[in-house]
Amino acid sequence: MQRLLTPDRCISDYIVMNSSTTSHFDTIIIGGGIVGATAACALGEAGVRVALVEARTPLALEEQQPDPRVFAITRASERIFRSLGVWDAIQRQGVFAFSDMEVWDAGGKGVTHFDCAELGEPCLGHIIEPRFIQDALWQRLHSLATVSLYCPARFQNIDMHDDRVEVGLDDSPRLSAALLVAADGSHSPVRNTLRIKTQGHHYQQSSLVALVKTSQPHRNTAWQRFLPGGPLAFLPMADGWSSIVWTMPTENSERLLTIDKERFHEELAAAFEQRLGTILESGEREAWPLQRLHAEHYVIPRAALIGDAAHAIHPLAGQGVNLGLLDAAALAEVIVAARERGKDPGSLVVLRRYERWRRGDNLLMMMAMDGINQVFSNARFPLQRLRNLGLSLVNRSGLARRQFMKHAMGLVGDLPKRAVALEEVSSSD
Repeated sequence: MQRLLTPDRCISDYIVMNSSTTSHFDTIIIGGGIVGATAACALGEAGVRVALVEARTPLALEEQQPDPRVFAITRASERIFRSLGVWDAIQRQGVFAFSDMEVWDAGGKGVTHFDCAELGEPCLGHIIEPRFIQDALWQRLHSLATVSLYCPARFQNIDMHDDRVEVGLDDSPRLSAALLVAADGSHSPVRNTLRIKTQGHHYQQSSLVALVKTSQPHRNTAWQRFLPGGPLAFLPMADGWSSIVWTMPTENSERLLTIDKERFHEELAAAFEQRLGTILESGEREAWPLQRLHAEHYVIPRAALIGDAAHAIHPLAGQGVNLGLLDAAALAEVIVAARERGKDPGSLVVLRRYERWRRGDNLLMMMAMDGINQVFSNARFPLQRLRNLGLSLVNRSGLARRQFMKHAMGLVGDLPKRAVALEEVSSSD
């Protein structure tokens, strides 16, 4: 049974067709989340025949509740979405551009302020609920004739051959392609089935998220205070609301999930030094444990990993989904270039170009986040003095401040063409 979305139907409507034969594609992507859907859009736009397999049926927006977890989308990720023709749809649903960011330490007076005007940029980034991005991408997907959506569907087995990979689905025909892409999250059943090992560790921390409304305006500013147990961030949203990401020891997050609203508001305002006044209201609280994970290999013959299937990173700088989007854009660029040269996109020679491109950059970002977390999530006096001095020096150095902003916004480095401003791509061609 093949379930396909069509342009004239909403996400929850399907055409069911019976088939007992193998369906052939150029690429099979397992995982239809934001990263997998982005890869499918980029490939589908280039005429690559894609089968996208997703286990859960995306709900229509009107059937979903506001998500306490949000993404801080970088300028590079915004450009990827613009290149795919989905940014306008995302904006119509709701995004919040923030212009400033203030970072300070609970153990002293060190503070750093970042302002997009210093770089001549319209904003530092956008705060967006995941459901808005997901909906826009899926609407784009079912407008692409070269993309077939299998949803809800789960893979049952994977058969690797010298010239192809075959995937068996539940209640669907077998799929065959030159390349299999795993975009199915940090627990990645595909990665495990392919026996690709990972390295990493648990941080013994959890991130608690919630939507809160404060008595004072957030001033279009993202705020982050480093506490001994982990950072507390207030991310600005519309109508005076903020999304909080509070990283702390897991046992403390479990306690905060159970206390009443009044007590939670008091503890949250105190932890934030009441920078935005008192907490007037809050939504549902959620928390999840944090881990570092990195695949030993991003590619093997006929298969590649992208997004959380390849790497999981500490959320203190909000880079996780942005790194995944760069993976998706880079892999699509490598595949399309190989096809144009008549090369096999599933060959190890081709896929290693993607691995060399992205693995090193992702590892450096992971190490940087680990280092910051270790230095700032620490109450030892020498480290307190060191980090306060560092924050003050960065704040006084325009050069250092601008470099931090450029890296955080995805404006530097070896970026995929879709993540680069159109005028920069034109000048380099």
